[in-house]
Amino acid sequence: MNLLILCVLLVAIELLYFSLAKKFNIVDIPNTRSSHANVTIRGGGIIFFFSILFFFISSGGTYIYFFIGLFFMTLISFLDDIFDLPNRTRLIIHFGSVMLLAMELNMFSLPWYYLILMFTIVVGVINAYNFMDGINGITTSYSLSVIILLMITNADVKFVEQALLSYTLVSVLIFGFFNFRLNAKAFAGDVGSVSIAYILLFCLGSLIIASENFIYILFLAVYGVDTVWTIIARVLKRENIFTAHRTHLYQYLVNEARCNKLIIASMYGFVQLSLGVLVIYLTRYNFLVQVSFSLCILLILSISYLLVKRYVVSRYVLS
Repeated sequence: MNLLILCVLLVAIELLYFSLAKKFNIVDIPNTRSSHANVTIRGGGIIFFFSILFFFISSGGTYIYFFIGLFFMTLISFLDDIFDLPNRTRLIIHFGSVMLLAMELNMFSLPWYYLILMFTIVVGVINAYNFMDGINGITTSYSLSVIILLMITNADVKFVEQALLSYTLVSVLIFGFFNFRLNAKAFAGDVGSVSIAYILLFCLGSLIIASENFIYILFLAVYGVDTVWTIIARVLKRENIFTAHRTHLYQYLVNEARCNKLIIASMYGFVQLSLGVLVIYLTRYNFLVQVSFSLCILLILSISYLLVKRYVVSRYVLS
């Protein structure tokens, strides 16, 4: 019954937001870097925050530092969707939100180098999630895969309230109804991609701490491989990695190779889900086996990525 009420509320909020976005012109207009051809509402992913708001209220204020951090992360990202804020302003708020996340995860009780590692991963993943949100359905497909993996693991490890994952799942499904289309009704926007990344990172961080097993970071391996190799390629070309571009593999596949964007988005999610199931299975083995597996899977993903990208670029970009 709670999930049914949540579903009705989130649909109502989404439709209300669409009306406001149209009125105040919060839209994405196609340009030479776009992978879409129609003017589309930006910021539909705002309901990810509202799903956690409803969880926070219904649970009596559980995970307060996480919620406050998510609030500020969502707010600054929403304002950036509208006004294009200076990088310094966004970085200050992001830093504060990551500090709150660290407080929720009790990271300050750990050695200082854990904090540095945590900050690096969180900032990197948030930016990666934002960079990867470039075609219809990819944020929906990938986020669903990660949430399903977290829910499966939570049934055994119990690292977070299952309701938090369930509420997030409902919000992603509702957003997907409007986004997972050839002609999307709405895009996630920075507010959506940043907020869902923050939510998933809190859950993933809780899992790693509760299980004392870092292998679960591979729940984000597909996005990680695409992002890291894209950055390396841009650095080698002496490009500004912070400027907009469309040189991710999924962008080449959709824009140059003319593949169906929903199929590509689904493939990213499917590969991550399949890999995540292997990760869950491998946790029953010892540390050496897990490390060997992690290195092998990252090597296989990287080689596959580079070969496919090389083929697409040579076949469709350079020809």
